Parts: sequence; C-alpha cells; structure tokens
Amino acid sequence: MYVACGIDPKECSIFVQSQISAHSELCWILNCMTPINWMERMIQFKEKSIQQGNNVSIGLFDYPILMAADILLYDADFVPVGEDQKQHLELARDIAQQRINAKFSKNKNILKIPQPIIMKNGSKIMSLIDGSKKMSKSDPNEGSSINLLDTPEIITKKIKRAKSDSYIGIEFNNPERAESRNLLMIYSILSGKEISQCENEFSETGWGTFKKLITEQVIESLSPIQEKYKVLINDPHQLNNILIEGKERADDLAKKTLKRVKSKLGFFEMGK
Repeated sequence: MYVACGIDPKECSIFVQSQISAHSELCWILNCMTPINWMERMIQFKEKSIQQGNNVSIGLFDYPILMAADILLYDADFVPVGEDQKQHLELARDIAQQRINAKFSKNKNILKIPQPIIMKNGSKIMSLIDGSKKMSKSDPNEGSSINLLDTPEIITKKIKRAKSDSYIGIEFNNPERAESRNLLMIYSILSGKEISQCENEFSETGWGTFKKLITEQVIESLSPIQEKYKVLINDPHQLNNILIEGKERADDLAKKTLKRVKSKLGFFEMGK
C-alpha cells in the first residue's frame, strides 16, 4: 500500500518493525529513563483506556515510548505526524533531550531531536458519522471511515450515509458544523483546491449534490492507488525484496544508534 501510494522503496526503507530487535531494546532503555507521570499525561491512552476498561494493557500505556524508540533510532530530522500524534512526538523529544542527552552527554547530542511536520489541512480527519471524533480503522462502525481499498459501491454507500445537517451550503469555519468542515477538508485535499475556493463553490450547494461530488472525487483519487496495489499484491517476490532490502538498510542504522546509546549510558561490552 505504501508503494501504491507513491513511496519509492529506492528512496525509503520499508520494513516490518518487529523484525528489527533494536526497537524493543531501545524502548526498554527509554522506559527506564522516563518518569511515569509523563506517561500518565498521554491523552490517547486516557481515551482508549476508558473504552477498553479493565482490558487495557501495559503495552497500550507504554506505546508512546515504543514510538519514541521508532523515531529516535533513525536520527530523524523531521517526522510527519497527525494532530493527534503531536503529543507523542513531543514526548520523544523530551525523552531524548532531558533524559538522555542532558544526563549522559556534555557536548554532542547522543540522540537527535526531531521536529514535527504537521499538514495545514488534513492533520486530523474526522469520522463520517460523528465529526467530533477522529476517523479510525479500529472504530467498530465500518461506516465511520473510508479505506483505501474500498470499492466505488462501498464508498458511495458510506458517504451517502455520512452525517449531515439541515443547513444549505457547505462551510468550513462554522463550529456548529463539524461534519461540513470535515467533508469539505477531505474534498479540498483530494481535489487540490483551496478551502476558500471550495467554500465559495459550495456556498449554496445542498448536501445531496455535495455528497455526489465528493463521492466522485474520492473514487477518482483512490482509483490509481487501487490499480497499482492490485498489480503489486500479485507479485510477492517483488514485495519480499522490498521488505528484505528495507530491513537491511534500517537494521544497519538502528544498530549504530543503539550501540551509541548503550556506550554513552555505560552498558558493558565484551571484548573480543
């Protein structure tokens, strides 16, 4: 799917995270350096723990530390994140700067401090059935999100059933019209038009007409991705090669970072 969306495996390392042990190893080191009250402030854990109740796991609580390890292992300069992940990136920055660099290095940083890249529009896409909640593939209601491999028929059905209101015209800045804002933003991103241009274009458009237009735009935008995906998924040899080559490049860099961290933190190394 990454390749189908335009990620070039010659320029980017695509790999299976669990195949590179440095992720879990650095995660544990960072666990031992991170105050628990920092973790208790994580908004996503609070929200999901309410949903899961007594079934909430330590893994979910500790997930932001693993994400920090994912980022810091590769000396990232910039990290593209959605609005809801910004807090996790801030945690990674704080761990790197305050708990590793400041404590164990007087001169050169041990871990690079990454900067976030957050899209002006589209940093947080909301649910089709509730504009106050994030669109999520884990939502039990399948009608709340559009999947990249949804057929035109399914996309049409989902957008047709998307929550609307009684107003005429599609607005972006009206706080009482979360669903209008969300769908207009999706249309703007996929069409390449500015939000203001879309607002002017649909200022007197009813929901029925707008839903038809955004449905056509979503189907058109996803079509080339789906076509390329179908070609790639039927070529497992090529996909395996992409993952093997990506793992080799990523593993090499991750091991170097992990060795640097362990050396600065005083881990014992056996001599040859």
